[in-house]
Amino acid sequence: MLTDATARLAIFDHDGVLVDSFGFHQDAWLELGRREGLPITAEFILETFGMTNPSIFRKLLGDTLAPEEVQRFSDLKELCYRDLAGPQLELLDGVRPLLDTLTSHEIRLAIGSSAPRANLDLTVERCGLINRFAAIAALEDIERGKPDPRVFLLAAERAGVSPARSVVFEDAVVGIQAAKAAGMHAVGITTTRPRQELLDAGADLVIDHFSELDLPRLLSHLSCTLEAT
Repeated sequence: MLTDATARLAIFDHDGVLVDSFGFHQDAWLELGRREGLPITAEFILETFGMTNPSIFRKLLGDTLAPEEVQRFSDLKELCYRDLAGPQLELLDGVRPLLDTLTSHEIRLAIGSSAPRANLDLTVERCGLINRFAAIAALEDIERGKPDPRVFLLAAERAGVSPARSVVFEDAVVGIQAAKAAGMHAVGITTTRPRQELLDAGADLVIDHFSELDLPRLLSHLSCTLEAT
């Protein structure tokens, strides 16, 4: 898609931003560990939250792990997640009004996540978000996960918006780092990490809840960026 010189974009991470899915992922990881005899702990899950599955498994089991085993473990873990989360998925408080407000201001919406596309599609379907996003970039679209900026750059490219006119909503340190590496405004939300960690990672703003977001200020920032380009 060609870049629209006047468009603005809001990119949402998935887990911990659109949906409060950490508990489902934690249970899925622990179940995988039980089934496969893997040394997965709650501390390890928190430490690696936001990373891609291949990166997590190589951190857990070493770089010599065969790609076939990485894929098998990943598929099993995500199947566990969807089985657990599917009947209970809900958007985080404040997400739907924010999406509606951004749309009313002609801000395009996108998802940029290290999660598999099937997980994102599940949320979009179960939470009534079909046709709400101009672009979705997922695990299958990238070779390197966050903090590499590719997933956000691809989301902006698919939405037809310049990175400089994009804002990212993220809960993970690696996600904030990826947003800044992409040249985007980064808003951290403290669903999984403390405020100071997100600020130290480079977040331009950190909120505890979407109701705290100063939307006029954010829109003004994106408009100023637009005028400067």
